[in-house]
Amino acid sequence: MSNKRKRIAEMVVPHHGQKLDPHYLGYFDCFNRQLFYEAHEVLENLWLKDRYGPNGAYYKGLIQLAGAFVHLQKGRLRPAAALFKLARTNLDKYPPVHEHLNLQIMGEWIQKWLSDLERTHFSRNPMTDTSAPKLKLEGSTV
Repeated sequence: MSNKRKRIAEMVVPHHGQKLDPHYLGYFDCFNRQLFYEAHEVLENLWLKDRYGPNGAYYKGLIQLAGAFVHLQKGRLRPAAALFKLARTNLDKYPPVHEHLNLQIMGEWIQKWLSDLERTHFSRNPMTDTSAPKLKLEGSTV
């Protein structure tokens, strides 16, 4: 088993035996701990299996969202904005609540982050340790 696969397997172990896929839950767990790169890696397993299926664009949008925050962590504001736009485009293809995630609120939230970047003409990073986002699934403990 590769190091990457082993690391991902370790990140999803706490989520086995729950109603939702452990990789999906692992994404939110990592995301909420500001492990945005790891969130992307964990969810990629689901996306690769369903990239042309009904949730392909959904998973891709969530991966792009995590990627936007990776760019913010690294101070790359324009690439972050580009990924926010791509994430919003992919997530907008789904109903207001999809897979226990309120995408209507998510869309507003993405727009706020994007507006914060554009308002300062990409001169100020809106993310700090205390302003980092948290995602909540409806009806879940994650």
